[in-house]
Amino acid sequence: MLRDITLGQYYPADSVIHKLDPRVKLMGVLVYIISLFIFRGIAGFLWVSVCLAAMVRISRVPFGFMVKGLRAVITLMAITALFNLLLTPGEKELFQFWIFTITLEGVENAVFMLVRLIYLIIGTSLMTLTTTPNQLTDGLEKALTPLSYLNFPVHAIAMMMSIALRFIPILIEEADVVMKAQMARGADFESGNFIKRAKSMTPLLVPLFVSAFRRADDLAMAMEARCYVGGGGRTKMKPLHYVRRDYLAYLVFGLYVSVVVGLRFVV
Repeated sequence: MLRDITLGQYYPADSVIHKLDPRVKLMGVLVYIISLFIFRGIAGFLWVSVCLAAMVRISRVPFGFMVKGLRAVITLMAITALFNLLLTPGEKELFQFWIFTITLEGVENAVFMLVRLIYLIIGTSLMTLTTTPNQLTDGLEKALTPLSYLNFPVHAIAMMMSIALRFIPILIEEADVVMKAQMARGADFESGNFIKRAKSMTPLLVPLFVSAFRRADDLAMAMEARCYVGGGGRTKMKPLHYVRRDYLAYLVFGLYVSVVVGLRFVV
């Protein structure tokens, strides 16, 4: 299950989305996340579904590889859908047991919330799978440059995000190695109920945290040994510049969100 986490991984491919400026993709993901909580009704759902399917198709990232990230959070999605199903009041009652009443509005909320979470994970995974951590760092730093005039540590924030994204696949691989080593020594991580399996993960967390702190310390020492100083005066090996496809992408985002907002008020 640990290898099913796709956040922070990069899938190399020759697609238009891979070639877009990272600032465009950051803005696109922000607009997409906002739109997920704006749309309602079947028309909005179909429009968002068609647009997401088109983006996945254009990215040339295998859909199965992208959906693999859903397995790691399937429990969270199920709990969220269950809460919306049982705790949403409404006028049309469908079923009642104990202190809970299932209504038609609750069923609709549960379904749409589950769809929103699935689309949210796929959409954000699309950005990380088509953008390297270095590109994300450069794009975020460039997009937040105006805040540097207010003494906001833009470069430090961008660097921390880049390091965090780089550490995710490394820690996942490290956890998988430790888990297999402990299973070879008789540890059991799969049998029993949810609470028992959660307790069995405790021996895995200690060596994993020790390894994470050791890697962080080695990285800090390496940066200090190379006299790394962030902030102003640093140059980029690959400076970011908008080209025609980036401006066209902004127009597409504008059209997308306009249709989402229009469908909300019209339908």
